[in-house]
Amino acid sequence: MLHFAIRRIVMACLLTLFVSFIAYSLIFAAGDPAAALAGQASTAADADRLRHLYGFDRPIVVQYLHWLSGVLRGDFGTSLYFGQPVATLLLDRFAMTARLGCFALILALLIAVPLGVVAGRWPNSLVDRLALLFAVVGQAMPSFWFALLLIILFSVKLGVLPASGTASWQSFIMPTVVLGYFATPAIMRLTRSGMISALEADYIRTARAMGLSETRVLFDYALRNAALPVISLASAQFGFMLAGSVVVENVFAIHGAGSLAWESISRADLPTVQALVLCFSLFYVVMTLLADMLNAMLDPRMRRK
Repeated sequence: MLHFAIRRIVMACLLTLFVSFIAYSLIFAAGDPAAALAGQASTAADADRLRHLYGFDRPIVVQYLHWLSGVLRGDFGTSLYFGQPVATLLLDRFAMTARLGCFALILALLIAVPLGVVAGRWPNSLVDRLALLFAVVGQAMPSFWFALLLIILFSVKLGVLPASGTASWQSFIMPTVVLGYFATPAIMRLTRSGMISALEADYIRTARAMGLSETRVLFDYALRNAALPVISLASAQFGFMLAGSVVVENVFAIHGAGSLAWESISRADLPTVQALVLCFSLFYVVMTLLADMLNAMLDPRMRRK
């Protein structure tokens, strides 16, 4: 297990290093960053001054290493729009987004896993068909449209939930439902297919022949094996939910990392965009690493791969 963990950690570090270079290179995707910062009404002298000020006149490798050394010290630079350290902005905004993402993932797992187990235990039944319909609708429905439907129903018509903000715990209910519903169909379908495959395996027939109860067969044997890919998918979905919070946070006026990404991109706040891309990617890498560790603990065969 120790060798497996070391290999995975080394791979995660190399992947993070590669992602950090991509994140830094993004500022050159739209051309000369100094000219973009100076604006259309600027002169060549203004662009040259900014180019020298931000170090864009140096080789890109030197610029990247200088930026990376600052990142390792927790210094992401200063936001061009907000005028404050990017690290401070990230800490404030990511805490809100991470809280919302955790609530949404817990809700998605509470709905998707039991529904997938029941649908997989009785395939082609009425419950299975309703679960598949639920998954198809969830995958086809845009998150902003679903968010607007909830606002119209619970805020405008019924008046029981606030339409925006984070003033109370009730404010998180609708954003959590929207984000959680985004992740539920994929987890439910994977749990269902895993349960169907597991229940057709020889070791399940052996367990039933030994007289074990159906509840123990389902949860101690079938679900344990069906849960391995679900763990990996749930970690990936958590990363997608954080990135997908851009839409939800803007609809519900939540000042999290998603809304910060939208504001930074629309205002060409390059240091903040770089930091956000790196942090979102790093979060995804860490979640994938934790899922691999958990899978290896549940299934020792994975440690040999």
